[in-house]
Amino acid sequence: MSGQDSFETASDRAAGAAEAAKGGRLRHWLVALAATFGLLATAFLGGFGWFADHVSHLAPGNPPKADAIIVLTGGHSRLDAAMALLESGKGERLLISGVHPSATRTQLQRIIGGDERLFACCVDLDRTALDTIGNAEESAKWVESHAYDSVILVTNNYHMPRSLLEMRRFLGSARLEPYPVVNTKLDNGGWLTHPEALRVLFTEYNKYLMALARGIVPLKPTPQGISIAEGASARAR
Repeated sequence: MSGQDSFETASDRAAGAAEAAKGGRLRHWLVALAATFGLLATAFLGGFGWFADHVSHLAPGNPPKADAIIVLTGGHSRLDAAMALLESGKGERLLISGVHPSATRTQLQRIIGGDERLFACCVDLDRTALDTIGNAEESAKWVESHAYDSVILVTNNYHMPRSLLEMRRFLGSARLEPYPVVNTKLDNGGWLTHPEALRVLFTEYNKYLMALARGIVPLKPTPQGISIAEGASARAR
């Protein structure tokens, strides 16, 4: 075997070793990536299981008396519960946040029923809020304008964690008492056998994660998608 042949054989071995090392590094990164993805997926699904179980066990109780009541629109049961709290003296005044601009006070009173005089004197309507963030912003203005220190918050049980999170960012030191409304009883894992409930819970869970993420990076929904909301953190403070 000539010297040239020996040199070429050694070069081939070196090239083969380099390729093997490169392939080993690639396999290592792929394994690490797969493991990371698996951990994230497990954490995501585990978090969803905890969230669904937690909200399915939330139920209305007997909240202590507060200065006022805030209800977030989204169903007759929420409005009925809020009005019942007002009538029982749990709060001095009620804000209905997120009312459609075309809905009149007369229409709302007819839908909710109850004491017409109480509705006329002690119920305020917010027609500006379009989402939960807007609910929190407008509610904070209302609470500040009345110098309230404590509020009962009324919304559905699945919507309560995100609503509390957003409200606490804007309401500052005001005490919040949750009053979760239950439309469908889903405790003891009942949500697993109701496809529609599962869909609603999964959608709300993702929105809740987005709300948590906005505490780190202030994101704001826009017609074009999601953008960074400059100054959102400052407003929340």
